[in-house]
Amino acid sequence: MYSMKVAIFFGSKSDTDKMKKAAEVLKEFGVEYKAYILSAHRAGALLKETVEQVEKDGCEVIIAGAGLAAALPGVIAGETVIPVIGVPLECISEKSNGLGGMDALLSIVQMPPQIPVATVGIGNAKNAGYLAVQILAIKYPELKEKLKAFRAKLAEDAKNSGLNVAL
Repeated sequence: MYSMKVAIFFGSKSDTDKMKKAAEVLKEFGVEYKAYILSAHRAGALLKETVEQVEKDGCEVIIAGAGLAAALPGVIAGETVIPVIGVPLECISEKSNGLGGMDALLSIVQMPPQIPVATVGIGNAKNAGYLAVQILAIKYPELKEKLKAFRAKLAEDAKNSGLNVAL
């Protein structure tokens, strides 16, 4: 296992199952992570302290999932120079506005100049995990080799399942 390289943040306990998918990818590649449930709106000072601490602990990539106003990834990006990957989440409740996560997507991708947040598809925490692995693979050759092997297996699986299809 690599020492803690990724921090996963999300604003609500109800997002745990959605964000768990990023953690599963990191586990698959042997990348250590820590996860935090902190709201940008309800716990701003604690969020800032926690971001400073994960930076001191050697974190190299942050994944942040948020729905509705989706401020969390942007607030984190404003507090650190560590790359932040935003995961827009669909919020379904009687209090939500029923926009299917589009509100979160637009909030995350419309960051002001000089404070970027990489963004994956709505609810696609799994891709955030893969993107974090790709970012880390720039620095860690053994991780790059695992990623190459993973991609080769994807290609082989596609080749095996896509030829001679019975209709």
